[in-house]
Amino acid sequence: HLSVLQVFRQFVRHESDTVSSLVLERSMNRVQLLGRVGQDPIMRQVDGKNPVTIFSLATNEMWRTGEGDVTQGGGDISQKTTWHRISVFRPGLRDVTYQYVKKGARLYVEGKIDYGEYTDKNNVRRQATTIIA
Repeated sequence: HLSVLQVFRQFVRHESDTVSSLVLERSMNRVQLLGRVGQDPIMRQVDGKNPVTIFSLATNEMWRTGEGDVTQGGGDISQKTTWHRISVFRPGLRDVTYQYVKKGARLYVEGKIDYGEYTDKNNVRRQATTIIA
């Protein structure tokens, strides 16, 4: 006879093996941004594809450098602004974004990161990182 504890251990071991294999099989590409809109969104349509609304979003990161307590006037505050290119393809969201989002608005964006390539006007291949909202 197996004790309740032995059965429980076998069950937990089996479940954790299953969970581990599920974790290995899954993946995630998700990003959350909270920042300020850099310019009014524009809507583009390329090569007969569905339109896309595009805008930039700035996020700021701040940290203390140097010695001392910031509250007592010691140390310096450094800031880095990162600009993100946001693309909105989903029809309803794309249209609402184009109509209502304006430069300077504080906005929360959730989506996935897309690493793509394009050819610029000088026929040079370039890489672009875009957040698909």
